[in-house]
Amino acid sequence: MAHPKKKDQLLDRYLEYLDIERHASPRTVVAYRHALVKFKHFGDDKISWPACKAQQFRSFLLDCMKKGMARSYIRLTFAALRSFYQYLVEREGLAGNPLREVQLPKMEKKLPIVLSIKEVDELLTAPKRFERQAQAPVWAAARDAAMMELFYSSGLRLNELAALNVDDVDTFSETVRVLGKGRKERIVPVGQIALNALQQYRSEANVHSGPLFVSKLRKRMSARSIWLMLKKHLSQTSIQLRVSPHKLRHSFATHLLDNGADLRSVQTLLGHAKLSTTQIYTHVTMERVKKAYDEAHPRS
Repeated sequence: MAHPKKKDQLLDRYLEYLDIERHASPRTVVAYRHALVKFKHFGDDKISWPACKAQQFRSFLLDCMKKGMARSYIRLTFAALRSFYQYLVEREGLAGNPLREVQLPKMEKKLPIVLSIKEVDELLTAPKRFERQAQAPVWAAARDAAMMELFYSSGLRLNELAALNVDDVDTFSETVRVLGKGRKERIVPVGQIALNALQQYRSEANVHSGPLFVSKLRKRMSARSIWLMLKKHLSQTSIQLRVSPHKLRHSFATHLLDNGADLRSVQTLLGHAKLSTTQIYTHVTMERVKKAYDEAHPRS
């Protein structure tokens, strides 16, 4: 008879701490749990967390790199391990964090791909330019247009957009209340074009309370449904780029900086905890300036 696996009480307490005390998003809790279990399996499930040494983590790092894992994924995995061991130091009496002795590979600097203003305009107007599909509600085009306008107008994350309720949009102050990463609330401006699109959608769909964006069954649209909606409308345009919902957020930030917005303001609008996260967009802007220079200057 097989014996049931022994519960990992340290791990369970840490995940509870992440959820309740740190207010980490459900996705973060799941990702961190997966990363910690992955390391545990690497040690054949016989490891004792407090007894682990730096060399074990170096071996795990080497194994991840040999398997060709993306550096971003490796860094996420070790962020989970470092956070867990910091918790063990602060809450469980561990003498020191062995992860402090482990150096990670540097992150590849990939510049975000952004749409031009002309491409954004083509994408955002796509829902109104094509005939409605037979199974779609009569207000589907208005909803899709409002969704994409708000996406680009306020630079929201996909999950933030999907989670919005009608009451989160304040038409008088022209703002939207967003619950971002770590359950941190922020207030973001909404442009007049997006507000008009939202008003038209809500009027046509008779949406006055509850979830802001609903399916034909009047249920909240999931993040996946929104992604598929964007993909469908992208196929109706001449845009050659592979566009994900996040690229509208990238475009929002880059276009603001292109037109003179300061970095701190863009950081606040995006809900970034660190300014360094926002600074990647300054590199995008400079690359665009360099390209324009190379194309226009006679001695470039």
